[in-house]
Amino acid sequence: MSAAQPVRLFSSDLDGTLLGNPESTRRFKLAWESLAREARPLLVYNSGRLVDDLRRFVADGTLPEADYCIGGVGTQVYDARSGALLTEFHAHLRTGWDLARVREVVGRFPGARPQPDEFQHEFKSSWFLDGAPRRALRELRSELAAAGLDVNVVYSSSRDLDVLPRHATKGGALAWLAARLAIPPEAILVAGDTGNDASMFRLPGVRGIIVENAQPELFEATVDIPVYTSLHILAEGVLDGLCHHGVVCALPSRDETRLAEGDLAPSFRQLFTGTHLGGLDEDEREFLRTAHARALVALKKNITPLGFSACSLADNAVTGTDENYRSVWARDGAITIWSTLHLADPEIRAAQVRTFETLLGAVSVHGQIPANVRLDTGVADYAGVGNIASIDSGLWVIIALYNYAFRTGDHSLLYRHADRLQSVMVWLAAHDANNDGLLEIPEAGDWTDLFGRSYNVLYDEVLWFRANVCYGRILELTGQFDRAADCLRRSQKIRARILELFWPTTGAAADPSRPHRFADRQFALGDTQYLLAEITPFAFNWRCDSYANILAFLMHLLDLERARTAFRFMWGVGVNQPWPVANLYPVVQAGDPDWRAYYTVNLLNLPHHYHNGGLWPFIGGMWVRFIRRLGFHEVACRELVRLAQMNQLGRDHEWEFNEWLHGTTGRPMGKAFQAWSAASFLHACHELEAGPPPREE
Repeated sequence: MSAAQPVRLFSSDLDGTLLGNPESTRRFKLAWESLAREARPLLVYNSGRLVDDLRRFVADGTLPEADYCIGGVGTQVYDARSGALLTEFHAHLRTGWDLARVREVVGRFPGARPQPDEFQHEFKSSWFLDGAPRRALRELRSELAAAGLDVNVVYSSSRDLDVLPRHATKGGALAWLAARLAIPPEAILVAGDTGNDASMFRLPGVRGIIVENAQPELFEATVDIPVYTSLHILAEGVLDGLCHHGVVCALPSRDETRLAEGDLAPSFRQLFTGTHLGGLDEDEREFLRTAHARALVALKKNITPLGFSACSLADNAVTGTDENYRSVWARDGAITIWSTLHLADPEIRAAQVRTFETLLGAVSVHGQIPANVRLDTGVADYAGVGNIASIDSGLWVIIALYNYAFRTGDHSLLYRHADRLQSVMVWLAAHDANNDGLLEIPEAGDWTDLFGRSYNVLYDEVLWFRANVCYGRILELTGQFDRAADCLRRSQKIRARILELFWPTTGAAADPSRPHRFADRQFALGDTQYLLAEITPFAFNWRCDSYANILAFLMHLLDLERARTAFRFMWGVGVNQPWPVANLYPVVQAGDPDWRAYYTVNLLNLPHHYHNGGLWPFIGGMWVRFIRRLGFHEVACRELVRLAQMNQLGRDHEWEFNEWLHGTTGRPMGKAFQAWSAASFLHACHELEAGPPPREE
């Protein structure tokens, strides 16, 4: 246990923490109810939902019964044992509060829209205010103060605005309840995921659990205090934190908590019509164990003295422009590291470190991470095909390095390369030439290095958001708290900007507070079902970049509701057919406005080839993890089996873990024994607990 005082009260947020993945929530319920009632801590649900709303999750069996509920962002306290609100708490809230005056002031603030009635009550005024900058929130606070109101303004998720009495916060209500129960802060454990949970974590002496999917606003608010950050999302992260603090360590099995087909929401049950569901049989489990072992073999074929190569050097003939495969590639290497951090294999761990050292040792004087470093000569290549800079190389290295340091506890690379890491972030930020928070990408300047995308490209912006979160966390790990907070604030601005631009809605376009841009007029034609692929000042690419949308959820940019909408679209159009998964839908055909003559170079980007709708096993691994995190474990297992069958195919041998396959024939077309294909499969197996037991890894 991490502290001497036993936990006597556990207070948890609901949405994005205990709620979000039905299977994980069910696992939490079974684990909590397995604890002896007389020995377990008091359970407090602490939510922005009103008490009547949050109580329905207990009534329908989704959550275990709590001892107390704090609702309305700290404006209600409910005693479940007596079945009544603690009305004496209201006297604590009345000073300086005038609901009618609050509604009047906020109602005339530009862009503010009232939330539905079910989110309102006498001590809570809730609004939508999309992508509000700090300046706007300061102005609102000033206007409320000028009206004689002593209130608390809570803003979270770049959208939700709550105006509350001065003493009404989640933390304030929790402190009041704990004092009433004579429970000291040192005996309290809290869990959450957004900024409106921060007041719980800031209570002196309280211990905390931050789930992996937490928004950067919570990391910023807790940057200078010790908090346990889980490697798991939603309720799985809560359970992980409860185990860390010695509260719950015996967890139910996946078979006990998986959702059967009949448990799915009707819309998804219909979506999966014709999909074979049900648990894996022993033959399928054995097949996955074989695939896992073959993936390790394929991965280790890519270990070189300088780190991970992109593909096996011994199994691929390379001539002409293919010579660059004889390299340690920044993005390939970083993705391979990110995907294999769960493996406790000394040979693989050493290759991870050598990859970082090779790439960081070649950072240019201006801060550019090379696209690759040649294995035969050690020469760094900063441009690649077409002499175009690789923007995402630096983004991926920052993301992978933070994950390496956080998971392993080895911070030596962070200190040894601190100046280089800062210069990398400065170089990347310089690509925000118009200072709007997003990067301007040169054509074909990322992993689609022979494919025509430019300016604000979704894939790169998602990575830019996550790189800022990760660099902020790197600064936090090295004790630079003020700089870390600045970086985490910037990531919030980037996230709000991405959601505003790349997920257009008619409602947002009609908002009079938004500037009138060409793209806004186009977006007003309708609502999208996914993040658009590309935005320029004069146009937009309406195609679905499935890879970038998957990443947006795995990188905690896209919220659960929109991620499910995007999944419904991608599943519906069949991006996972004939194998998981095509990187783009629909493909670009000759004659389309997006077509480029150079798509015929090496015959790579013909329709359904390579970056133009080719099937990529490494994206398939992320697709499997995406589905599991949405709460469809059985569907994810079925897709994992199909991904294993895909990786079994080869041009010359079985189990090639090929680089890419044709989008309609499903036949391997790329390099054999591709590192990130094998690594991504191993990552998916680990998340689904479908490989060998962890002790064997």
